[in-house]
Amino acid sequence: MRVDLFDFELPPERIALRPASPRDSARLMVVPSGDAPCEDRLVRDLPDLLQPGDALVFNDTKVIPAQLEGLRRRGEATAAVSATLHRRLAPDRWLAFVRGAKKLQPGDRVAFGETAEACLLGALDATVVSKDDDGVVFAFDLYGVVLDEAIDRIGHIPLPPYIASKRPEDRADRSDYQTVYARDEGSVAAPTAGLHFTPDLMARLEARGIELHFVTLHVGAGTFLPVKTEDTGGHRMHPEYGEVSAAVAETLNATRARGGRIVAVGTTSLRLIESAAAEDGTIGPFAAETSIFITPGYRFRAVDALMTNFHLPRSTLFMLVSAFAGLERMQAAYARAIASGYRFYSYGDGSLLFRQSASLAEGPPSDVASS
Repeated sequence: MRVDLFDFELPPERIALRPASPRDSARLMVVPSGDAPCEDRLVRDLPDLLQPGDALVFNDTKVIPAQLEGLRRRGEATAAVSATLHRRLAPDRWLAFVRGAKKLQPGDRVAFGETAEACLLGALDATVVSKDDDGVVFAFDLYGVVLDEAIDRIGHIPLPPYIASKRPEDRADRSDYQTVYARDEGSVAAPTAGLHFTPDLMARLEARGIELHFVTLHVGAGTFLPVKTEDTGGHRMHPEYGEVSAAVAETLNATRARGGRIVAVGTTSLRLIESAAAEDGTIGPFAAETSIFITPGYRFRAVDALMTNFHLPRSTLFMLVSAFAGLERMQAAYARAIASGYRFYSYGDGSLLFRQSASLAEGPPSDVASS
């Protein structure tokens, strides 16, 4: 499909630079299936919008401070390097997107945590192993848990570019850009729909008879990359590692069998569940990388509803929600959100989307494979 079909104008003032406080006070646009009108609610209303027996699926990945600033040293010459770690390759090796990658060659040494002005926290040294279109591979001098501790000490929270371009990361982002249920370290971007949840909201969901289940998809920095091709067929998703346990898969299958709905909290949870599902909708255990790319015409296998934020124009995430709820439906919902003051992107408001029937979905039917 043409990428320009997913374009829209977004006023800059609609971009949220801070989250709502408390978290569950954010606005929530409910987008029913079919032609029923959208409804304006709050995230804290979610228990009333779902039914007992439904199952919410959360991504419990934990964001690491994966933005590293440093100096490349080559003899007496130095150059500033800014790296965003996005895929761990070994206990001492990371693949990273690098601003200033042209300055790097295999064998170069980089002192992260050191800048031209100062070395405030002690440098973390690494060697450039290789570089290609996927990024730069760094071999760090530290290993395993010790390396993790050093990254945590000198790294910065990798705020999305549309926030980072307007203000610097600060101490509040360490907690604001993390879900309250984050457990498994490995993401360089938050599963942002989950940022709306509070312990109280989760307790009220359980009291309503709604099940809470957790899967893990480590979100890579590729989630920030724009689609640069003119057609969706030319875009390549970066692989991300995910896990669905056998116990969670079994429980979700039981939910579907008794007529309950599977509600994905965030596009990462949805992509992982769809990657783990067979064509008949049966969800199996999963522990692998996925590069599933969902555009209109995709036949959804297992997920019935999706809670998600409002996304970038021309992004793979807007393509996904358009596949889920219908392109024209989402174009109208986004226009409504802009006109009525909804806040967009990672720290913005949310939406609750119900899956459009296959007969109403735009585009030819096609499955997009995961790997």
